[in-house]
Amino acid sequence: MKPNNDRRWMQLALTLGARGLGQVAPNPAVGCVIVKDGRVLGRGWTQPSGRPHAETVALAQAGDARGATVFVTLEPCAHEGKTPPCANALIKAGITRLVCPIADPDTRVSGKGFAMLRAAGITVEIGLMEPEARAANAGFLLTKEQNRPFITLKLAASLDGRIATATGESRWITGPASRRYVHHLRATHDAVMIGRGTAEADNPMLDIRDLGLAHANPVRIVLDSQLTLSPSGRLAQTAPKIPLWICHAPSASGADNWSQTGVTLVETPASPNGLNLRKLLQTLAAKGLTRILVEGGGQLAASLIEANLVDRLEVFHAGLLLGAKSTPALAALPFNALADFPRFSLIETRTLDRDNLSIWE
Repeated sequence: MKPNNDRRWMQLALTLGARGLGQVAPNPAVGCVIVKDGRVLGRGWTQPSGRPHAETVALAQAGDARGATVFVTLEPCAHEGKTPPCANALIKAGITRLVCPIADPDTRVSGKGFAMLRAAGITVEIGLMEPEARAANAGFLLTKEQNRPFITLKLAASLDGRIATATGESRWITGPASRRYVHHLRATHDAVMIGRGTAEADNPMLDIRDLGLAHANPVRIVLDSQLTLSPSGRLAQTAPKIPLWICHAPSASGADNWSQTGVTLVETPASPNGLNLRKLLQTLAAKGLTRILVEGGGQLAASLIEANLVDRLEVFHAGLLLGAKSTPALAALPFNALADFPRFSLIETRTLDRDNLSIWE
């Protein structure tokens, strides 16, 4: 195989790995391609709930992988877990070369997988498409390196940055194409998060519709420091079918209201303005979440931005003007000098029917 084809096969592995986003936490979403003499023998990606791993799936499809090169988007595991180490499986399969962008920061692996392969005489090449691989598994990497999930903040607003009229009307500012895209976003995240105010005002479901992905519904999270949300809302009523976590402060006294509802209560340290968001994200990472989509509202969005906890912005703008009396997409930030306000870099723009989407990191 010619090395100049390596990027092609790694791109395929990354594309395959993306199929696991939102379905494999707390595991990484890994893709694997096995190639020999320019022909794909096997391909795979991490399966729902994190097992089997991408390498196992690809090896099973390949059958005979002797003398092949393996392209995998994260270092093969080297520890005995629910399944044997993938590094051992690759060695037994008789591969001769492994190409991988990045090491696994998990202390149970962290270079050990590469070392096992090299000790078996397999050529190991590290670093191809490293930025793309880091972006693909940013959630998993953040849980290992910073002890928190990756946060995507979604904002859907008018051209002048408003999310509701002065009377509170907000459905629908953006069109069907944008809402369909948001359902796709939900499918690629482990959880979707809102504040109590949004839960009460919109009475949302936060599920996935119209895409044939009802099986991929994320965990739904509501931040409600004093547990005052009504158990009669749609979120609570559907908790037995779609997980609902309510994050609350230690001082909350309404836990008994939720004892028979199927809701999971998550106690979180308080802050002067409600919940300590950084501690909250650490708790959610410990519970296995790697990617969270935040959908509202303006106060929660501002609090996350102020705490420097937003990794990605997905901003939808509709061709609509609502004026100064309407509700802004973002609550006040405690900065004065322009240099103190956070800046994001534009990654991509799209047109979704009559709306515009811009993606920032």
